[in-house]
Order: sequence, then structure tokens, then C-alpha cells
Amino acid sequence: MPYRPDRIAHFPTLAAMRAPRIAVALAWMLLFGIAIAAAIMALVPWVQTASGTGQVVALDPDDRQQQVTAFVPGRVERWFVQDGQHVARGDPIARVVDLDPDLLSRLRAERAQVQAEIAAIEQGRAVAGIDVRRTGQLFAEGLASRRDYEQTQIKIADADAKLAEARAKLNRIDIQLNRQSAQLVRAPRDGRVQQLNAATGGSLVSPGTVLAVIAPERVERAVELYIDGRDMPLVRAGRPVRLEFEGWPAIQFSGWPSVAQGMFDGRIRAVDPNAAPDGLFRILVEPAPGKPAWPARDYVRPGGKVRGWVQGETVLVGYELWRQLNDFPLEFGRRPAAPAKEEAKAAPAKQAGDTEGGKK
Repeated sequence: MPYRPDRIAHFPTLAAMRAPRIAVALAWMLLFGIAIAAAIMALVPWVQTASGTGQVVALDPDDRQQQVTAFVPGRVERWFVQDGQHVARGDPIARVVDLDPDLLSRLRAERAQVQAEIAAIEQGRAVAGIDVRRTGQLFAEGLASRRDYEQTQIKIADADAKLAEARAKLNRIDIQLNRQSAQLVRAPRDGRVQQLNAATGGSLVSPGTVLAVIAPERVERAVELYIDGRDMPLVRAGRPVRLEFEGWPAIQFSGWPSVAQGMFDGRIRAVDPNAAPDGLFRILVEPAPGKPAWPARDYVRPGGKVRGWVQGETVLVGYELWRQLNDFPLEFGRRPAAPAKEEAKAAPAKQAGDTEGGKK
């Protein structure tokens, strides 16, 4: 039945009802909000990101923390440095002494005795060589038996065996002397003493015991991030990365990187081919060329925590919401720009070649 306003007069209660102004305003606000949200999801772009956490590291492995270890067993007799002290390469760190204070003197005496034995064996071998030549001449003239000639050759062989054994013993003594001469442990490179193992001062140490940790001061920094394996098809070398350093004030908008404040730019340098035991993949990020430099070392030091966002493709907000609600991976189906440009350049040449072939 068609609506007729004159029939409302038959329903005075309905005609007297009026909607509250607050409800009308709320309804219009909801209507406008839904319209604006639909417009945003259909028109506003969004940069997809793969987030991860990690830390600041040194790009060169030689610039990372290095442990100073003991080379010989014994105990620490003296420390030459303190925590936080700057050291140069070759500076003494500690002195490790053997439990036997007379070990070096006994080793030197034993070495001198072995050298005397070697000299005596060499002299006896020289005399035996003369006997071999003389007996060989007599045997050739028929004045000596074959047995006498063979006995002189056996003496030469015995002298060679004793000489080899004595020289091997001398080498073992030299190795022990060299190890004992390494009792003075030195710094492997320039840096600052970060940690001393003071507990070793009154206890025994074995070869390989960590005595101190040296942290280089001038390093080329990089960032290692750990990314979920679901996002790895998008992550490849050269991708831009936005970084938020621990302790540095920042406001991040992952979808609109131009609006973020306090963020720094990086570029993926390398991606590990295999996952870590926890299933995450490690990527190495270096400073992006042509972008503002990272904070100074006083604010961002090796070992500091970092949060990063690897930037991906640009999609619509509606698509990004749909992807996240369905827990789908990032948009990685698009080909990189560089290979696409190379194929576009190669296409005209291919078409020209096909045309020439058709004419022929």
C-alpha cells in the first residue's frame, strides 16, 4: 500500500513522536564514518612491511668483541689493565705463571743436554761414515768380508735413528719453551677492556680460559634483524628498511613511512639462506646511501636493540586489511624493478629481430 501522509492523522501518537537530536547526530556521524572508512580502504595507499627485531653489530667480524684467553696452564700472577681502560694492540693484559717456578730453568738445561747429545751423535755418524767408505774399499779389494761391510752400514742407520729421535726431543722442548714464553698475554687489537675475569686471579687457569674481553671502539656498524619465514619471499638484498633504535625517541607509521619521525633508513646487505633454530631468518642491514646518518656511537652502540620494518609493495588499505585478517603473506608476486626494465629494453630488440627474420 502506498504511503500517504494524510493517514498519519489517524495515528496521533505516531505523529507526536520525534527522534532525539543526539540519535540523529550519531546516525549521521556513523554514516559519514562508514563513508570515510570505505573511501580510505578503496583509495589510500599502504606500504607493506615485514617487521623484525635485532641488535646493532659490527659489519667487520674483526671489529666485534674479542676474547683474550690464556695460552698455558697456570695461575694469573699479575693484571696490567683495569675495566674500561683503553689498550693498543700488543699491550700486556695479564701474566700467567706455571705452578712450578723452576720449570723454565729445567727446560733450558734439558735443551742444552739434548743439543750435546745431538752433537755427539753427529760426530759418531761422521766417524761411521769414514768406516763405511774404508770397509767398502777393502771389500772391493777382497781384504774385508761382506759381514764387516754390512756392520758399518748398520752403525750408520743406528746413528740416523738416534739423531732423528734426539731432534724430535729437541723440538718438543722448544715447543714447551715457546708456550712458557707466552705467559704474558697481550691485547690482540686496539680497543677498550670491557670485562676482566677477576675470578682467575687466585685460581688455576687452563689453555683457553677467558681472561678479558676487548671491545673495539671504532667500528663500521650494521644491524641484524630476524624476520618471520612467512615474509621471506619479499625480503631480498637491496630492499629499503626503516629502523628504530633503542633509546632514540621515534614515532612509527609502518604504512606511511614519510609520516614517521625519529626513524632511520637502511638497506638489506645480505640474507641468510637458512633459518635460525627458532625458525626466524637473519638479515644484515647497512646504512642506506644518500640518507641521513645513523645516530652517533654514544647513542647507538653495538649490542643495542633495534626494531626494523622491511618495506615492500604499495597496496590499498582495504587489501592490506583483508590480507591481515586472512593471515596471508606479503605481496611478493611482483617482479623487481631492475629485471622488469631489462626485459622491457630487450623486448624491442627481440621484436626487431623477429621482423627481420620474417622478411627473410
